Amino acid sequence: MSEGNGHGRIPVQILDARFRPLDEDIPPAYRRPRQRFWPALLLFSLTVISTLIVGMEFAQSYAQNREPFSGDQGALAMAAQAFHHPSLLATGIPFSLTLLGILLAHELGHFFTGRHYGIDVSYPYFIPAPNLFGTFGAVISIRSPIPTKRALFDVGISGPVVGFLIALPAMAWAIAVSKVVPSAEQHAFVLFGNPLLMRLLIAWFHPHVRAGWLLLHPVGRAAWVGLFATAMNLLPVWQLDGGHIVYSLASRHHRRISLAVGLGLLLLGLYAWEGWVLWGLILLVLSLRFRHPPLLDRWEPLGASRRAWALVALAIFLLCFTPWPVVVP
Repeated sequence: MSEGNGHGRIPVQILDARFRPLDEDIPPAYRRPRQRFWPALLLFSLTVISTLIVGMEFAQSYAQNREPFSGDQGALAMAAQAFHHPSLLATGIPFSLTLLGILLAHELGHFFTGRHYGIDVSYPYFIPAPNLFGTFGAVISIRSPIPTKRALFDVGISGPVVGFLIALPAMAWAIAVSKVVPSAEQHAFVLFGNPLLMRLLIAWFHPHVRAGWLLLHPVGRAAWVGLFATAMNLLPVWQLDGGHIVYSLASRHHRRISLAVGLGLLLLGLYAWEGWVLWGLILLVLSLRFRHPPLLDRWEPLGASRRAWALVALAIFLLCFTPWPVVVP
């Protein structure tokens, strides 16, 4: 066979032999450095400590038949108590272990799915914080282009699905063993809303009992945080997990959907939880400032099975979401 220039076609084997792989030609100074494991381990260790400290308050309030943070338990007071009485940290293990297990399962779902598709993903980084739950959650960074719609969809949906599958039995068990204390809310500093999944489980395990009368076991409170994190990640906006799913389904409309969701959260904050205003502003700014990274192959069809899984993701979001996650009496 001829190439039109008097020479025959060069065999592919010869081409492979003459040209080295691209990464061999990249100078070492320009190659991406290998990940260091110790920063992720350090942050995880700090988050274990912070969630154990908060878990102490959830355990003590449950034992005393009162809502959490109904006394003078500030972040500094709880830390001082843990410092003077380290043995009390053991009481926070049920909350800490459950919460970190759900968050870790969520992030590892992303991590292993990304590795399956050859995507460069970072280790999960946990974020310790002096807040009501001892953490701001965990994040994972995608550090290379995503090849196809299927890869993006699978990476986006894997975390919420795996995290939900861990949070669901934890919440069901906790509600089944929780106490009915009608007076628990009277002196509460903060009350937590009940997503649809919790309402269904309460009606199943404790029929004819008001949701507000149920004093939730610390394992259930950790599962509550896991459900809230799942709902937040499944919001169809920007580069959240839900945003990845939307981009794989309808990339042309992704930005408009993101802006609409951000505006919707602003409006929701006017009529429900005020915190939605902050989240709406943050997501609007991110959606306007940073577009979703393009795919290497945006023409690959997604397939009917993954579109069905998108409906599963929507169902999980509806079960986990609540317009009033936190209420101050």
